[in-house]
Amino acid sequence: QVRLVESGGGLVQAGGSLRLSCAASGRDTSMYAMAWFRQAPEKNREFVAANSPREEIVYADSVKGRFTISRDYVNRTVYLEMNNLRPEDAATYFCAANQVGIATSYSTSYENWGRGTRVTVSS
Repeated sequence: QVRLVESGGGLVQAGGSLRLSCAASGRDTSMYAMAWFRQAPEKNREFVAANSPREEIVYADSVKGRFTISRDYVNRTVYLEMNNLRPEDAATYFCAANQVGIATSYSTSYENWGRGTRVTVSS
C-alpha cells in the first residue's frame, strides 16, 4: 500500500507562484512513476505532469514552461513548482503513483492517489 499526502496549496494572485509537495509513505516508491493531476469544480480531472524513475518527464501543453515536476528520492517527495499562475490553473491538485513506472497522462494508469490540495488563483 502506498499513501500519498499533498500539501502546499493556497491562494495566490495571478502571475504568482506556488510549490506543491506530495509525500509518499508505505511501500517503496522509488521505481514508481509519480504524477500530478488537477480537477476544477464541475470539470473532469486532467493531467498536469508526470515523472518516471528513469527521469522521463511529461507535461500537459497548458503548463509547459510554467510548471516543473521534480522528485526527492531520499525524502520520498514529489514537487510541482508552479510559476506564472493563471486563473484557469485554479483546481484541486492530486498526486498519483503507478507501480509500472511509466510516466503517462492517463489517470487510469495510476493506482495510488492522494486526497488533493486546493489551489486558488485570483485575477
